[in-house]
Amino acid sequence: MPRLSVNIDHVATIRQARRTWEPDPVLAAREVELGGADGITVHLREDRRHIQDADVEQLRKVVSVPLNFEMAATDEMVAFALRIRPQTAMLVPEGRSEITTEGGLDVAALGDSLRAIVDRLSQAGIASSVFIDADPRQVEAAVKIGVAICEVHTGPYSHAFHLEGSLRATSLAELERVAQVGALIQSAGMRFNAGHALNYENVTALAQIPGLYELHIGHSIISRAVFVGIRSAVAEMRALCSR
Repeated sequence: MPRLSVNIDHVATIRQARRTWEPDPVLAAREVELGGADGITVHLREDRRHIQDADVEQLRKVVSVPLNFEMAATDEMVAFALRIRPQTAMLVPEGRSEITTEGGLDVAALGDSLRAIVDRLSQAGIASSVFIDADPRQVEAAVKIGVAICEVHTGPYSHAFHLEGSLRATSLAELERVAQVGALIQSAGMRFNAGHALNYENVTALAQIPGLYELHIGHSIISRAVFVGIRSAVAEMRALCSR
């Protein structure tokens, strides 16, 4: 059964819409823990559109489950990660105009610069991760820079599932791509994670991929929480992952 790390960025998105102090993502993280999550994920963006520095600092102090820190490969974010020391730091692509992350990091093209960042994180005892598309070439590049974890971008699978209304030809093909790349990741000795656009309808099939260590899910859980509360929303997703 894969672990579930819940992304709480969108709790902060609601707060930042009014530039106020509520809802508090730190309190949300505690509810996520009570709902049975195995980890907390946050993305501190360069433009600070949702999660703020103080949120991450407080989360690092109070949560009892591992904190996964998503970050751009910049000097500012590396320095922040080295100061906060989350359990894992995941390097992701970041565009100012994008609504959410639109694709995987091109590790193959950025290898040398990323290797230096991974070395610094590793020396500080932080497990390094990269968010990649389901592409064997990116797995090979991830091995070369020495990361411990690869998270496979599941957006193409999730969007195909939505368009087809269920698990059919295109979504099955995308699911197989994730599974094949996951096998490569594991054979290279790295941890295989997956995430992006997963929800209560499409997660069960993906959660059955052999060796999948952890799923990262955020938007659909926070959306569900509007109706049933965060604790219940997490518990429901946790049950689907274990089927």
